[in-house]
Amino acid sequence: MKKKKIDFMVTAFRDGFQSVYGARVFTKDFLPAVEAAVEAGIDHFEAGGGARFQSLYFYCNEDAFDMMDQFRKTVGPDVNLQTLARGTNVVGLESQSRDIIDLHAKMFKKHGISTIRNFDALNDINNLVYSGQCIVDAGLKHEVSVTMMELPPGAEGAHTPEFYMEVLRKIQESGLKYDSVCFKDASGTSAPQKVYETIKQARAFLGDDARIVFHSHETAGTSIHSYKGAIEAGADQIDLSMAPVSGGTGQPDLITMWHALRGTEYDLGIDIKKVMKAEEVFKDCMKDYFMPPEAKSVEPLIPFSPMPGGALTANTQMMRDNGILHKYDEVSAAMGEVIKRGGYGTSVTPVSQFYFQQAFNNVMFGPWKKIAEGYGKMVLGYFGKTPVAPDPEIVKLSSKQLKLEPTTRIPIDINDEDPNKGIEFAKKTLKENNLKITDENIFITATCKEKGIAFLKGEAKIGVRKIDPDAVKKDNSAPSAAPASGDYTVTVNGTAYNVQIKDGKAVVNGTAYNVDVKEGLSKIETAVPAPAKPAASVPQQPKSAAPAPSAGGAEEVIEAPLPGLVLRVEKNVGEAINEGDVIMVVESMKMETEIHSPVSGTVKEIPVNNGDQIVAGDKLAVIQGGGSAPAQTAPAVSAPAAAPVSSPAPVSAPAPAAAPAPVSAPSAAPAASPAASQGTENLEAPLPGLVLRILKNPGDTVEEDEIVMYVESMKMETEINSPFSGVIKEIPVNQGDQITAGDLLAVIERS
Repeated sequence: MKKKKIDFMVTAFRDGFQSVYGARVFTKDFLPAVEAAVEAGIDHFEAGGGARFQSLYFYCNEDAFDMMDQFRKTVGPDVNLQTLARGTNVVGLESQSRDIIDLHAKMFKKHGISTIRNFDALNDINNLVYSGQCIVDAGLKHEVSVTMMELPPGAEGAHTPEFYMEVLRKIQESGLKYDSVCFKDASGTSAPQKVYETIKQARAFLGDDARIVFHSHETAGTSIHSYKGAIEAGADQIDLSMAPVSGGTGQPDLITMWHALRGTEYDLGIDIKKVMKAEEVFKDCMKDYFMPPEAKSVEPLIPFSPMPGGALTANTQMMRDNGILHKYDEVSAAMGEVIKRGGYGTSVTPVSQFYFQQAFNNVMFGPWKKIAEGYGKMVLGYFGKTPVAPDPEIVKLSSKQLKLEPTTRIPIDINDEDPNKGIEFAKKTLKENNLKITDENIFITATCKEKGIAFLKGEAKIGVRKIDPDAVKKDNSAPSAAPASGDYTVTVNGTAYNVQIKDGKAVVNGTAYNVDVKEGLSKIETAVPAPAKPAASVPQQPKSAAPAPSAGGAEEVIEAPLPGLVLRVEKNVGEAINEGDVIMVVESMKMETEIHSPVSGTVKEIPVNNGDQIVAGDKLAVIQGGGSAPAQTAPAVSAPAAAPVSSPAPVSAPAPAAAPAPVSAPSAAPAASPAASQGTENLEAPLPGLVLRILKNPGDTVEEDEIVMYVESMKMETEINSPFSGVIKEIPVNQGDQITAGDLLAVIERS
């Protein structure tokens, strides 16, 4: 009996990288594996898009367009290279204007791509029509998508076969041209029987000539069953990966699927021995990369908190970066409620990130005390219509916190009216930074914003977890010495701790400690050693020994409230500042957090620079207050300031450790520590992240609630506001600094 050939796309070099390594892979390392796969007869690859576009600029200091060019050169002219686009977001951090969406299709066509899969996480057809038409007009194959997932138990109203057929009918009625339809289950949570029923109904609706594709992940452990169901229901193509980035959070392995179809009427049409050889080449290419343990495991609870494989490891990698991986289980558990109350958008980028960010905020700040900007805008309608109406209470709360009214306007129309979006704004930004204006640079600027500019200026940083074999050889040949500095994974009784040692400080899972490391053993004088306690558990007294206030008022030290990167320093030393003014913006977990001045005064010191990596408690600024009013009582710094760390070591598993206490205040304002004297306030980072933009300088005056800086954490921007009017005395962080919760962000003196 002649078997039916089932087509497949190998996702290893995009979704595989994103699902396992957080998309952080150098181009030169994997191209030999691509070449081996082509030699094995594979002729369809996912080659970019999704988070892989941004990650090359954010973490690899590489150009995504150059990567695509090298990919095309490696595979030759006839292989189908495909990328992933998110409707109106395309591959950006946020929803884009029409001219950037059109430029996306043209640039990807120019750089060797032949097919683009286009999806919208809300399944809102208004977000697919224009972006899809641009793909068609550019001469690319267009694969339109319907996004799927399983709702948490007890939830209903969407994500049934009937719901997906209604989306498909709307696509047909819109007149949108496409070459294939993909049913995309990024979290891998759809029940296999639902997959079967959905594909069966789609085949009946579209007819025999339509090309139907199914995409899933192994995260919940049911992807092989779902793939077999899709094939039996009439799917023409499935997505598969290759070891070492198959299974777990990724797609099933090509070899595994080949085995699952043995003895059936279906066949993948591969030479299994050649594929096995290609996978050995691929494993060798990736042998020096850190393999997160969560990337290789099945998570039985994922249907209760749907998280795409491509987002799961990206989030755990970011949490490792910021020393808060021990919070992952809590954040994951909080996602169920966030999904239920948010309108049931599919848990796929960017909505999956909105869910994770809101769950993150609910854990770090208290339930619904701080609405994540992306999540809030989603429930308010700024990204399109959610499958069901969001919880009215959450809509009201989002409107109040974000100061936005709900809308029913089409997102792309809103974007076109935004003066900070589009080609002209990108050109202006390039000119301001003395950068060449090209189509590629325009697109990089529009989609990657400050980090894109940093790359173009040669200021990008490397954030790839990969062993350097040459460094290992050098270390092995050198005499053993005490580790005075470096990144380490320390496992105690089976619990792994992320430890960074530098300049007499040890940062353990984001909490800083004073340490003194010496070679050899010293005599311990204490008869019975007391258990070590984290610095955060020691009550701190007001700093009475601090310098006395000058004639202009008391000094205010602002500390980083969270680990991250100083993204933008907005103020300069000597500049007047008002209470509430933004001093700088910190990025953490891909969220921007503003660091505000708590007082009006003058910026006396900013000991950090744009791009600096910071941890919680780091000094960001010192502000000389304009008066001597009594300081407000506020929580003390949770940990001593620690030296900036460029990149944390990998942690093999979520580790319970000392962590910043959740902030219960309803705003993103940093904690203000007791002042050294009357009127001085320390602004501390409320969560780990990156200093994104600093809006104020030492010496600037600030008004109450004025933005001091923005901090980015988990792909969210958080404003750091001043709790009162005054003068910025100090900003000890810089744009781009990585910070941890409790880091000093600014010192503000009350006016």
